[in-house]
Amino acid sequence: MKKRVLALILASTMVFSLAACGSKDAGSSQPAAETGSAAEDTASQEETQPEAEAEPAAEAKPVELNVTTTFAGEDGNAQNFKSAVEAWCAQTGNTVADSSATSDETFKARVVTDFETGSEADVLFFFNGADANSFIEAGKVVPIDDIRAEYPEYASNMNDDLITGSLVDGKKYAVPVNGYWEAMFVNTEVLDAAGVEVPGAGYTWDQFMEDCQKIKDAGYAPIACALGNIPHYWWEFAIFNHTSPETHLQVPESIDSEQGQAWVAGMEDIKALYEAGFFPDNTLSATDDETFAMFTEGKAAFLIDGSWKVGGIVSACQSDPEDASTLDAEKLAKFDVTYVPGQGNRKATDLIGGLSMGYYISTKAWEDPDKRAAAVSFVEYMTSDEIVPVFSQHTASALKNAPAVDESAFNPLQVKAMKMMSGVTSLTGAVQDMFMGECRVSTFDGMPEIVTGKVSAEDAVSEGIEAYQAQ
Repeated sequence: MKKRVLALILASTMVFSLAACGSKDAGSSQPAAETGSAAEDTASQEETQPEAEAEPAAEAKPVELNVTTTFAGEDGNAQNFKSAVEAWCAQTGNTVADSSATSDETFKARVVTDFETGSEADVLFFFNGADANSFIEAGKVVPIDDIRAEYPEYASNMNDDLITGSLVDGKKYAVPVNGYWEAMFVNTEVLDAAGVEVPGAGYTWDQFMEDCQKIKDAGYAPIACALGNIPHYWWEFAIFNHTSPETHLQVPESIDSEQGQAWVAGMEDIKALYEAGFFPDNTLSATDDETFAMFTEGKAAFLIDGSWKVGGIVSACQSDPEDASTLDAEKLAKFDVTYVPGQGNRKATDLIGGLSMGYYISTKAWEDPDKRAAAVSFVEYMTSDEIVPVFSQHTASALKNAPAVDESAFNPLQVKAMKMMSGVTSLTGAVQDMFMGECRVSTFDGMPEIVTGKVSAEDAVSEGIEAYQAQ
């Protein structure tokens, strides 16, 4: 059954639309037509000069584009990206050298280093927050408005209000494809065994603590998380529970400020969870992959992660992760996605999310006469009304027209995600995307020291704030 998916609100003002079908002629990239008196003079001269034999227009030579994205590994869109690349290459005669990799801190560092050494990609799908500051400041990527000066239809199918501006100069560089949300996945088999109901829209922190104790008493790990490896999601929501959608993106000016104390309270909440034994026994030494396996194998109940994890869970329910036909539907039915327990001014239905990534065209490719048109064509194809819905699926997009969604085209977990998102009251960006590099070391890398009491939450947060203020 087809239905229009409910639009969501980002920070009370930003609207995201779910998409699943559409159309656009992605191969029509053309420079702006010659206008004004120059064009009229040319026409006049052609009328008065003798007719000459027309010369055939020079055909554009096929080129190879160097492209880097995060559509790799367990990302649910990895295969969609490969298929889209193959289709674009077949349509244009160009080729793509794909160096996509899983999004993590190593990948981010690699991208920044590539720009510093002059080995950057021609087209890059990357974050549009502080991670991009260095290469934007260096003038290594081209603003959308500059591209539109020559290609007026570039990203014209997007709602410009939903395209995020750079933190450097406010200009818009990255054309978005799909947004993201962060929420709480649940293994219902574990919940059933512990006599716990799937959390709903009004779920509170106190209810969560009670449920975690029941799950622990039943012999399971309540929370699948590797605090010594990837504490990111708990770090974010723990802080969010002491701020609000209106104030969450404010980095504290000092440890003594109200915001600074909110961050400390968030770290202390994580410490309380650890002391209660609600994380796996090896949470400080395990990898994120190991704790994720605990969740999918029915050994842990709750997992906070992003919308991209839907694909990872589905793959874990296939006997062959690369072959969708091997899906164990009964196993997949044991997973659901819901809201993160709320506290204070944050409701459970206030989630972290947004349109945090998009396609950039590098200045190097733009200044290459052989690659400019191909780079524009590639981005236009990947951000067309036809292709974006394939990637956005159960998440969000900036398309002007929100197509109808055919739920039969999605797997059951994706449908559950859509229904969950229909109840979201706000989406707020991740403050950790502003709190980068050395700032995060004391609380990210230092999370084991915080939860074991070797370093106080206040000292750890203070160190991070001081590093941020010193930038």
